[in-house]
Amino acid sequence: MNIARYSIERPTSSWILLLVLLIGGFLALQSLGRLEDPEFTIKQALVVTPYPGASAQQVEEEVTVLLENALHELPYIKHVTSNSMPGRSQIMVEVRETFRSDALPQIWDELRRKINDQSRHLPPGAGPAMVQDDFSDVYGVLLALTGDGYSLPALYDHAKYLRRELALVPGVAKVVISGKQQEQVVAEVSRARLANLGIPPQRIYELLSTQNTISDAGRVRLGNDAVRFATSGEFTSVEQLNTLIISNPGAREQIYLGDVANIYRQEQPIPNHVLHFNGEASLWLGVSFTRDVNVVEVGAHLRERIAELNYATPVGMELNSIYDQPAEVESSVSGFLNNLAQAIVIVIVALLLTMGLRSGFLIGLVLLLTVLGTFIFMALAGINLHRVSLGALIIALGMLVDNAIVITEGMLVGVQRGQTRLRAAQNVLRQNAWPLLGATLIAILAFAPIGLSNDATGEFAGSLFWVLLISLSLSWLTALLLIPFLGERLFRKGVKQAESEEALYGNPIYQGYRLLLKTALRFRLLTMGLMGLLLVVSVLGFMQVKQSFFPSSNTPVFYVDMWYPQGTDIRATGEDIAHAEQWLLRQEGIAQVATTIGQGAPRFTLPYIVEMQHENYAQLIVRTENTDILPSLMGKTRDYLAHAHPDARPKIRRMEIGPPVKAAIEVRYSGADPDILRQLSEQAQQVLSREPALAYVRDNWRERAKVLRPQFNETHARRVGISKQDVDDLLLANFRGKRVGIYRDGTELMPILVRAPENERVYLEQWQDIQVFSTALNRYVPMPQVVDAMPLEWEDQVIHRRDRKRTLTVMADPDPLFAGTPAQIFSNIEAEIIAIPLPAGYEMAWGGEHEASGDAKAAVFKTLPLGYLAMFIITVLLFSSVRRAAVIWTTVPLSIIGVTLGLLITNQAFSFMALLGILSLSGMLIKNGIVLLEQVLTEERSGKSGYQALVDASVSRVRPVGMAAVTTILGMIPLLFDEFFASMAVTIMFGLGFATLLTLIVVPVMYSLIMRKSEYRNS
Repeated sequence: MNIARYSIERPTSSWILLLVLLIGGFLALQSLGRLEDPEFTIKQALVVTPYPGASAQQVEEEVTVLLENALHELPYIKHVTSNSMPGRSQIMVEVRETFRSDALPQIWDELRRKINDQSRHLPPGAGPAMVQDDFSDVYGVLLALTGDGYSLPALYDHAKYLRRELALVPGVAKVVISGKQQEQVVAEVSRARLANLGIPPQRIYELLSTQNTISDAGRVRLGNDAVRFATSGEFTSVEQLNTLIISNPGAREQIYLGDVANIYRQEQPIPNHVLHFNGEASLWLGVSFTRDVNVVEVGAHLRERIAELNYATPVGMELNSIYDQPAEVESSVSGFLNNLAQAIVIVIVALLLTMGLRSGFLIGLVLLLTVLGTFIFMALAGINLHRVSLGALIIALGMLVDNAIVITEGMLVGVQRGQTRLRAAQNVLRQNAWPLLGATLIAILAFAPIGLSNDATGEFAGSLFWVLLISLSLSWLTALLLIPFLGERLFRKGVKQAESEEALYGNPIYQGYRLLLKTALRFRLLTMGLMGLLLVVSVLGFMQVKQSFFPSSNTPVFYVDMWYPQGTDIRATGEDIAHAEQWLLRQEGIAQVATTIGQGAPRFTLPYIVEMQHENYAQLIVRTENTDILPSLMGKTRDYLAHAHPDARPKIRRMEIGPPVKAAIEVRYSGADPDILRQLSEQAQQVLSREPALAYVRDNWRERAKVLRPQFNETHARRVGISKQDVDDLLLANFRGKRVGIYRDGTELMPILVRAPENERVYLEQWQDIQVFSTALNRYVPMPQVVDAMPLEWEDQVIHRRDRKRTLTVMADPDPLFAGTPAQIFSNIEAEIIAIPLPAGYEMAWGGEHEASGDAKAAVFKTLPLGYLAMFIITVLLFSSVRRAAVIWTTVPLSIIGVTLGLLITNQAFSFMALLGILSLSGMLIKNGIVLLEQVLTEERSGKSGYQALVDASVSRVRPVGMAAVTTILGMIPLLFDEFFASMAVTIMFGLGFATLLTLIVVPVMYSLIMRKSEYRNS
């Protein structure tokens, strides 16, 4: 099919295509979903199993090991990590990267069945095991509800109302409430009075347990009616509990529960999770969105609905935003769209200045249509607008004009040579259509390793490949279909015919390049020797380049993780962190401080790591007025915490971009003996503490904690008919409260707890005055008769395991003001850590950023050989020659020269995104080389000698190759100011700048050497 003739002689089809791309692109842009970062699935589920009363070791041996063994039978599992603590097992299940989000529901169902099957083998008192497969849900809008003078139950009543209303907003998937404190009914029973009255505590337990239980009394037929029995006696108010008769059966006088107990309703005194906002107690509402929605629009609807609900908000209550993803997305996407618009304008201006008004306008128009057309196919493919997809478009801009420049240049030169516009278009398409297709495929395949990477990083940045695939493919089609059509109209008038072939390339730029090329061809070996020397120097210089994984976010937020000594009560944690809150709120530049105590916040961004339940943990989420003051505030916070909170270990960090890691530096030791693991940890921590750039060194087993160990005298206890269970129940009821029943208040079910009055449980020393009831003797017995002593001992309260092995992880993070990268620190400490001797049966492995970066790069390099093989095969097939393909590929390793120079000059780190920049460079280099060699073959087929064909072809490709490089480099400028893409932009800009020289000088020189014909060597 003659595409040029069809597009020119059938203008209706061309106009339809142009309008479809123009109008459809604008419409698609409005409909595309908007996100801050690309979605990637956190393939984790949490299995939580309570085992009240058990030590960490008992939890590990009797619960965790059992469930871990069952989980490892599933074929989908990558890692199983567990955390055994007194009374609770927490197992994190991580699925292999090869499984995407659509496969996870089935995997979680199988995991849940596996856990349920094993639950019947759990020891008595353990369970039920709960599978939290929504652990990875992201609540993009996080709101804090506060109210001066309001109790948490009052806040919760309004929070439930907000949850119901906000869940109905279109695009909202789920609304959750965090920070709710369980209310309970407490009966403070005086054990001294019970002893005087001779009433066993078990009688009160049984009465409270059975009195308010719903039971079925059946029904009876009365005539034609079926009438249900509903026995009275259930409590309808807390006060009614006072009238419960507790006297022994047959006793003359009636004794009521109110005679021996003080009964009231309260929040549980030892909370699981406490939340503050700007120093006030609060509840947090997390709002998650459905998939593939425009979160900016949903956020606007959400804000409208919240404003409408103001009338129902009690006076004094406030709803504040902790994190507003729609607002962040709007700012981020708007910024990227502005960057994209700036890049397009920069490229078009560059084209107008260098290609002439007609050619520049033609290429610029086709570029705009290609970008708009890309939005259409992104909408069809379900690719949203976010940091990576918009960045991919900016990266692609320079390559998008390559095809258009070649076709436009060829058509313009043909017209200048006196050909008709149709003939010029036909010739240039016949000569370049397939080589440009091959070159475009190679440029696309250069990004295939990231698109085909099966790890989390590949999922995060994978849209980079798909957007480039769409846009570059479309650029080839628009160059073939629209350039001839538009060129036929733009080149009708005003194009001067050249007087001779030499006049076409007679300006000083062409003449200077011709002279340089002839000199390089004359000194071929010297030229390539110089290139080889530069390559060696650049490889050595690359060792001085900083290494990193992903940069920090531009969001003006930083986290302060506070770890107190293991065993710290959550109430003590809350009291201490309150001082840090108040100090932060007094600092200039702090916008707000949100605090979560006892566990992490609901996941409000994908890279956020949700810390599991620990009473000695608190986190401050600090938002500043802008990002410029972040470093100084983080430094001031670090100094304040070191001085005012010496017992805590703070970790200060910025928000991250990309798949998260728990610590920048991690050293994992695996083995059986906790003492040996702690010895290895101590040695590793000594090494890390000597590194001045590290500020927070710790291990995840934490310190050993205190435990009171009553010495149960079984001989004496059996003599008086008292069991260990009786002693445990007594201690529980006396100091914390024993749960004995349920009180119903509408939709709320509250536990009924029985405990001793405050004056009987304040001092631990009073344990010797406590009396335990003996059912065998039907009387109370002093505790010292069955408990000899109550010594204070130390125990491991946290036991971590990884893939069924006890594993202690030593962790460290850089000082928040450290200007280098974790990779630099890693290189400093690696040898010393490896030198630590390991006993037989113990293993060491690296984690943290080193592992995550290595896994990400390994996933990319796993598909890299296949991608590069496909690129090489296409190159060979285009020229039907291995030698010619080899000529082009010799330029690929030389591109490192410009990359090293750029990274060192700009002091940018070589990050994962910079690695992708190098991959894209190889595609650009090969594409330019193909365009140049195809012209060499064309010149040879026209009858020119080898040397003359080589020189003339190279000169004729100066403008297409040079303009492709200039437009790409200029289009990268907006990305220099974005931390996420800065290293990639520098890599491409400097690498391509030097690569242009490689294409225009090295390719002809290598061609003359490799083809081994004398005609390429004689001038």
